[in-house]
Amino acid sequence: MFVFVCGGCGAELTAPLSQVALPVHAHQKYGNGTQLPVLMESGTFAVDPEPWGPPWRGWEEVHPDEAAARGLHAPVRAVSDGASGATVIAPGDAHGTVLIPENRGGGNCCGLDGSAGPNVACAACALPVASRIDDCSLWQAMWLAPSAVRRLRVDGTDAVPRSWAELMAEGEGTPPFEPLAAWGSRLRAGHWSNHWWSWSPQWEAAAGRALAHLLAASEGRPVAVPDGLAAEVFRRPLDAMLPAGPPTRRAVLAGPGRPAPDAEADILLVPVHPQTGEVWAPADPTAYPVPLPFGVWLWLVLPGTDPPVPTSGVLPDGVLRDDFDPPAPRPRHLFRADPETFRRTLARLPDVRSPWLRAILDNLTQHIQAGYF
Repeated sequence: MFVFVCGGCGAELTAPLSQVALPVHAHQKYGNGTQLPVLMESGTFAVDPEPWGPPWRGWEEVHPDEAAARGLHAPVRAVSDGASGATVIAPGDAHGTVLIPENRGGGNCCGLDGSAGPNVACAACALPVASRIDDCSLWQAMWLAPSAVRRLRVDGTDAVPRSWAELMAEGEGTPPFEPLAAWGSRLRAGHWSNHWWSWSPQWEAAAGRALAHLLAASEGRPVAVPDGLAAEVFRRPLDAMLPAGPPTRRAVLAGPGRPAPDAEADILLVPVHPQTGEVWAPADPTAYPVPLPFGVWLWLVLPGTDPPVPTSGVLPDGVLRDDFDPPAPRPRHLFRADPETFRRTLARLPDVRSPWLRAILDNLTQHIQAGYF
């Protein structure tokens, strides 16, 4: 475990934290006016290996050689000239910090979005050390500036990451849909005003990344995915963006505790270790691995129980109590992958240089309008 200290005066800025993989939805912007929860679990941190944050440059300002050196093979909306290696934590795990009143502006709507640079300073020496994010439609987080903080190991706290078998035994899957709230709404006892059931933003981001890999793995041919929830997530956009007819490439779910994929599987939908970021690989890796967050993958493999719907009041006389809450209502619209996660992922895959795949990226707006994203 580690604590983060101010690079200027050495004051401690965080509680002891353990490192986990960066969530795929870390930079997701979801909907309009949506109130998203905290990005990181308390007691954890993650590091973004890529630059993120201001200053930004438009794609037209980036030389092709620089873009290639940064792993960009197709246009993106903007390129960050911020430092790489920013650390993200739960805001509640920070201490010894204060907001910078004059730097609360930027492109924010209902809260802080960090677009104007660090808005949090060390309370001891006033050095700007972090960006607090709590605006609507953004995941709440505290991003520590890599140039302003240092990471120190806490003695006697070394821990071995959980094994795949331990993760499977814990069975912590991510439900595919959940109640979301409008900004500023509050949950009162038994009353869900301004709340609605939606596909999980985490699932939409995970699908955006996975869909980019599925298209790259398709080689421009149709892709067959497993029936059930995987089909509900991936089949519509794959059928729309890939040609019909044989020969078809076959995608299957593979991972710890699963039977070995058969020789006819061309693509494997596999989990990413939530602590190390390691992508699970079979003993004989001949198929293309498509990464999914462990919680999403586990729900596809072992669907869990729908989250219960909160209720209030008492049962009428003569009505016996049931041991089960009513199942959660299904979202009203078909599943849609997150378009910006898809765009960022596909632009970083060398396969996007193929004309047919580049055309999909260039026509992303039309696919969004058609309801696939």
